[in-house]
Amino acid sequence: MTDDDPFEYVAEAKRSLSDEAREDAVESQHGLGKLTARERIDYLLDDGTFDEIGRLAAPMPTTPETVDWERDDAPADGVVTGFGEIDGRPVALFATDFTVKGGSIGHAGGRKMKRVAERALDRGLPLIMLHDGGGHRIQEGLDAAPFARGDNGFSKLQTTLSGWVPVVSAMMGPAFAAPTNFAALSDFVPIVDGTGTMGVAGPSLVKAALGVDGDKDDLGSARFQTTETGMADLACEDDRACLDAIRTFLSYLPRNARREPPTADPKPPTDEALERLREVIPANTRKGYDIYAIVDGIVDRDSTFELKPTHARNIVTAFARLDGDPIGVIANNPRIKAGTIDTAASEKAAHFAAICDAYELPIVTLTDVPGILPGPDSEREGIARHSAKLPFELARATVPIANVVLRRGYGFGYVAMGGGRSLDSELTVLWPTAEIAAMGIEGAVDIAYEREIEAASDSDARRRELIDKFEDRTDAVRAAARVGTDGVVQPEQTRERIRRAFDRASDASDSDWPPKKRPITPI
Repeated sequence: MTDDDPFEYVAEAKRSLSDEAREDAVESQHGLGKLTARERIDYLLDDGTFDEIGRLAAPMPTTPETVDWERDDAPADGVVTGFGEIDGRPVALFATDFTVKGGSIGHAGGRKMKRVAERALDRGLPLIMLHDGGGHRIQEGLDAAPFARGDNGFSKLQTTLSGWVPVVSAMMGPAFAAPTNFAALSDFVPIVDGTGTMGVAGPSLVKAALGVDGDKDDLGSARFQTTETGMADLACEDDRACLDAIRTFLSYLPRNARREPPTADPKPPTDEALERLREVIPANTRKGYDIYAIVDGIVDRDSTFELKPTHARNIVTAFARLDGDPIGVIANNPRIKAGTIDTAASEKAAHFAAICDAYELPIVTLTDVPGILPGPDSEREGIARHSAKLPFELARATVPIANVVLRRGYGFGYVAMGGGRSLDSELTVLWPTAEIAAMGIEGAVDIAYEREIEAASDSDARRRELIDKFEDRTDAVRAAARVGTDGVVQPEQTRERIRRAFDRASDASDSDWPPKKRPITPI
């Protein structure tokens, strides 16, 4: 330090850590098709709102290899941390820096991360994590003295944050190990296609531990993690698209569970979208149809933001707006597996329902479900237990719920989607095209009347006669006859019925009975 100008000394120390002072590192990052950590933060936050903390952090040597490391060897210790605003609302965030030792998290960087997460907890701020690196810094982890602290309480801290503030983990580069652990406890996980990866361990560790060869795409590419596993919510074409998705996600949610969700100007569906509702569902019940056209005819125009659109496509989970207010939509998709609920669909929808309930977003369930997926493969996956997750989350929710049966409402699938009096719903209605029964009529007849059909002189005719007889007893008018639902509505009336029901339920219900600590999640 110069004796005569400490102010310039500090200013120069900070300048040396900027992107402008690290041209080679910036060029290398751009060459990979990625923004730098600081560029990502600048793009994500409102202009001029970033308050950085820990900029002058330096490595904390613990092993012989690291004892000579200085600040210049790991600028900001490889993670940029601080606070800023998105759409005028405060957030806490950090971004790991791939140009600094591969974006690995050192002890000093870990302290910085915990500091902003603690502020997020205490002040009720959304926590955003921009991951681009390989988890814990191995060179600093081969010493029992510091590592005996585990993750220094970050998992406990993130668990406490869950349901209190929105938590985002963006996978913007190699993000195996620790970043994936963070993502598993997050509400929203976008991943950049082509550069982002995630998984509990990368190829080198898998090879060392199991002797199995595999590249990063096999283990954790954007396609794999959004389509096959559902660990990631959305694949984004580049860094900017990923950061835009974070802003969009947060636009539906409050700053924390004690605040109101942000509203927007109402944008009713077009007349064309409303008129189309009567035409979407085909007369042939075996045919699928465009469930998104029905969603478009109910929610505000251009307000839908779907999560996990390529995973468990037999169910749709999406944020939307109704008269400007954020809501959640859970809808069976008849074009994929006929809308049947399997393990992946139940888990996807249950997690989404929990997010909506935590942040006071009313839920609309759109039902066209033939039931729960049977069969040996499904049973081996534990479908009997997993299929309970969605009704479990809907039943424990305190936000208003509206259920609309579009076509089939069969068996436990009908119950799982909140049909009839399965829940204490704010509204439960049927479309004229609805069919309600304990199971599909043809299958029921084949099981219950097998002997009678076989004994008939014309088995086919008798089977057809029985099917016609019971199909006449599954229609919407009969379903409403004993007040099992709130009634039958025309498709074009659906939006207004839901809107008025939600308006009446301005306060979420709350009950302290029975006096238990918590329910136990079916796993």
